[in-house]
Amino acid sequence: MDMHPLPSPGERLSQTVRRLREEAGPVVPVELPGGVAAWLVASYDAVNEILAHDSDLYSNDPRNFTALHDGTIAADWPLRYMVQADHLLMKDGAEHRRLRGLINRAFTPALVHALEPRIRTLAGELLDRMAAEGGRVDLVRHYTEPLPVTVICELFGVPAQDRGQVRDWIKTLVAFGTASPELAKTGAELGAYLSAHVRWRRREPGDDLTTALCLARDEDGDRLIDDELVWVLWAMMMSGHETTVHLITNAVVALCSDRAQLDAAIAGDGWAEVVEETLRSRGSVVNALCRYPLRDVRIGGVSVPAGQALVIGFGATGTDPARFGEDAERFDVSRAPEAHLGFGRGEHFCLGAPLARLEVGIALSMLFTRFPGLRLAVDAGDLDYTSSISTEGPTELPVLLR
Repeated sequence: MDMHPLPSPGERLSQTVRRLREEAGPVVPVELPGGVAAWLVASYDAVNEILAHDSDLYSNDPRNFTALHDGTIAADWPLRYMVQADHLLMKDGAEHRRLRGLINRAFTPALVHALEPRIRTLAGELLDRMAAEGGRVDLVRHYTEPLPVTVICELFGVPAQDRGQVRDWIKTLVAFGTASPELAKTGAELGAYLSAHVRWRRREPGDDLTTALCLARDEDGDRLIDDELVWVLWAMMMSGHETTVHLITNAVVALCSDRAQLDAAIAGDGWAEVVEETLRSRGSVVNALCRYPLRDVRIGGVSVPAGQALVIGFGATGTDPARFGEDAERFDVSRAPEAHLGFGRGEHFCLGAPLARLEVGIALSMLFTRFPGLRLAVDAGDLDYTSSISTEGPTELPVLLR
């Protein structure tokens, strides 16, 4: 059985998963960095089926990944720390529901709604600085990166002087396209920082989500212990940084590549539709690691033994013509609302979805209101993209403001 490298050298990650879906089918044998065997699940129907059976037929818990524990995978596999992370996304059933319930007591819809004025203020300040730079700027450096970084760091009470270091750690961790020993070292450094941050907020409560999580209790008085809090912060900060950065940037590329779509969004104030269409067809999360069948399964016409790793190819689901038609690849803000999987589904539906939708919508509407003539300064096909096995977005985005 031939295994396909994932990522594939010289090819954008989203292009790889879509190509494999078309050439090899909905469930494809792949080789992860470090020579580890897995299966890529790359069709809408197959991914949807797995998500519909989270915890009962498919586990998120790496203890169910046979090769991780039987000596097949080396103890020093650099991606091991990522696959074995002890956070919410790796939990099943009652354990997952307990953690998510406690988080939801702190991370409420009211809290997200209250962030809107601050997000608008931060976006306005960044746009003012960008205007002062002149006609050509790197939008990632000046806007799409600093906005989500500042929002998530302020949300968790990370001091301003630490935000650059936190950002650097997270950029290293999400760029795990190769099996680099640097990943484990960086992961340990971020973990140590977050542990100290939690202890600080236990001693000195503030007006931030870290403090609210420290204080969260359920009806029986259960609470998050420090180790659990560290992993909650880890998961939410990792996803709150990089995925939002790329989602905003991917939307700008799509809009600037089709002026009719941008004009329609501006004329109709259709930013909510832009966000959903970006999530469907240009989402920042291309792959999620991993799910593990709890028994032998047959999915997408392929037999997968229990305990093998399934990479969930979200980046291929939204452009699957079997679900979205022959024009599935086309970015179209007038497309009828469809049930995309950009934030997953079921019990592991993205906790941060309301904040991401709010933040991306504000970022795009304010950007194009301020600079309606904004356009790419280079051909979209010449942009360089991140090398991660999980997320995708341009590393730089040169634009002309006027």
